[in-house]
Amino acid sequence: MLVDAPCSGSGTWRRRPEDAWRLKADEVERLHKLQLAILGRAAALVKPGGRLVYVTCSMLTGENEKTADAFEAAHQDFRPVAVGDALGNPAFSDAAREHLARFAKGHRLRLSPATSGTDGFFAALYERAG
Repeated sequence: MLVDAPCSGSGTWRRRPEDAWRLKADEVERLHKLQLAILGRAAALVKPGGRLVYVTCSMLTGENEKTADAFEAAHQDFRPVAVGDALGNPAFSDAAREHLARFAKGHRLRLSPATSGTDGFFAALYERAG
């Protein structure tokens, strides 16, 4: 199951820099809580052995790592799955596998304009124990 969570969109600020001025600190906390609620609902729908992918187009730790950390603490029945394991899917080209593997850290992937030349993007991959 893919959870493309509502977020600040900070990963697109290089194309829309004016959005950075609109974001308030309390909005990031509100989004974090919303993201956790959505992840919790989605987790309930994942069958044993099924996978859950959490993604945002954010560069903010409060929407990415903080949310993933909280999800992991609250859902012990989900284990992290290394991004490299998922890259074995034949849908990925060899070039895509190589490119994405450079930016993966375990079960989390973070792309940014500075590191990958892309918009900002975060993903965390899990599998329900089964």
